[in-house]
Amino acid sequence: MTTDETAPRAGGAYAWYVLIVLFAVYVLNFVDRQILSILAKDVKRDLGLDDADIGFLFGTAFGVFYSLFGIPLGRLADNWNRVRLITVGLAIWSAMTAFSGLARNGAQLTAARIGVGIGEATASPCAYSLLSDYFPKNRRAFALAIYSSGIFVGGGMSLFIGGAIVDRWNAAYPAGHWGLVGWQAAFMAVGIPGLILALLVATLREPKRGAAEGLVTPVSSTPFKDFGAELVAIIPPLTLIGAARRGPVALAINLAAFVAMCVIVWFLVHATGDLYQWLAVGGGAYAVFSWASTLRQRDPATFALIWGTPAFLATALGYGLISYVSYGVAAFGALYAETVLHQDKTTVGLFLGGGAAAGGFIGIVAGGRLADWLKANTKWGRIPVIMIGCLLPIPMLIYAYSTPSPLAFYLVSFVMSGSASAALGPAGATTQDLVLPRMRGTATATFFIATTLVGLALGPYMTGFVSRATGDLRTGILTLLIVAPLSLGCLLFAWRRLPMAEVTLIERARAAGEPV
Repeated sequence: MTTDETAPRAGGAYAWYVLIVLFAVYVLNFVDRQILSILAKDVKRDLGLDDADIGFLFGTAFGVFYSLFGIPLGRLADNWNRVRLITVGLAIWSAMTAFSGLARNGAQLTAARIGVGIGEATASPCAYSLLSDYFPKNRRAFALAIYSSGIFVGGGMSLFIGGAIVDRWNAAYPAGHWGLVGWQAAFMAVGIPGLILALLVATLREPKRGAAEGLVTPVSSTPFKDFGAELVAIIPPLTLIGAARRGPVALAINLAAFVAMCVIVWFLVHATGDLYQWLAVGGGAYAVFSWASTLRQRDPATFALIWGTPAFLATALGYGLISYVSYGVAAFGALYAETVLHQDKTTVGLFLGGGAAAGGFIGIVAGGRLADWLKANTKWGRIPVIMIGCLLPIPMLIYAYSTPSPLAFYLVSFVMSGSASAALGPAGATTQDLVLPRMRGTATATFFIATTLVGLALGPYMTGFVSRATGDLRTGILTLLIVAPLSLGCLLFAWRRLPMAEVTLIERARAAGEPV
């Protein structure tokens, strides 16, 4: 690994090489994250689970810990060597994916999914920050869109690879082999290659922060001390220690928030019967509140440009609600094709997975290019492209999950994937434009709170919960659309507030105490 910070030409050949490697990392990230979707039918049978349990495993068990650890790891990405951090994270989540193949019950699989979430929390804070330093501002959305297309390529590949492995393994070894059945072998087959890829990632160069914009920013001399402080700020019950350090008023407010969250969790558990789901979500929400309170006192400039900027919050929540729908479909689309349309795993993996990969890649790259053009030619930037991802999938989702034709289902799912994917690159780039270079890792982690704590931790579970309650998976999937009006409202609000937020960025940072 190159330890000295070098400065290759922004947007040059080496920058594209870094983008390709990080794209491969993100593809593997989503293969490991989403392979559970194609394995759900077998996992349910062997471990005695229902649709709500699958939603919990796919989304909440992964997403809450991904969100929580994304905050301190995002802080570490802002203050330490990003290449080293993403290398370690890749090794951890790959190992935990392989360990998922050894699970013998739901609790063991939950523990492995938590480990995958913690490891994967290193990826995007590091990658967004690295790519923002390797590419100039006018090409950043395109670069982030290519990186982010790994979501759809990896998600699609997970269906194809997982389906093919399960069908072939079970055909060759009906009674299992080496103590593994097909779905367990699939987990191990996609986890192990990540350990090899980590060796390549370790050779990347660490660029100078902010060089692409002429705002070279030094890093902290105590990165792990700062990381520890972030853990105390966000991981319960350490959050009480952090609050007490800020004084009796801060502790009282923190305790009041904790009590209020306990009441909400009690109500939700009583209403649904799902204790672990709402303990995880409630604990995650309380932890994020604790962290934001600490950030406000410790780093007022970062707080002002993230939590104190309505345009940032509206963009993140607006996209987070788009991801609520996308993750719900991703969690149960394959299971729907198997159980309702009576398709085998290999066919589902080829057509649903292949369509998602192709459609997602086309959509996210096209969305990134369109967003960059709009950014250069309009004052309201990239928000309209995010709206495309909110509105266009609505009629497609209704048709896809109503038609009895497998061919129509696959074709419409392909187009739906493309339209939904157009939103991610512009949303990520918009949030990056609203902060200073030293804050990008923390901004990315905050952005991903919305996509995971709102989208991933709630979308799949609510789909499974409605499916369990009604006995109809189609109904569970279609009820995802209930959040579309709220998403559109957030994006319209961001559209109005974004121009002024960008114009006043430096001024607001200085007012909050930032020496720029």
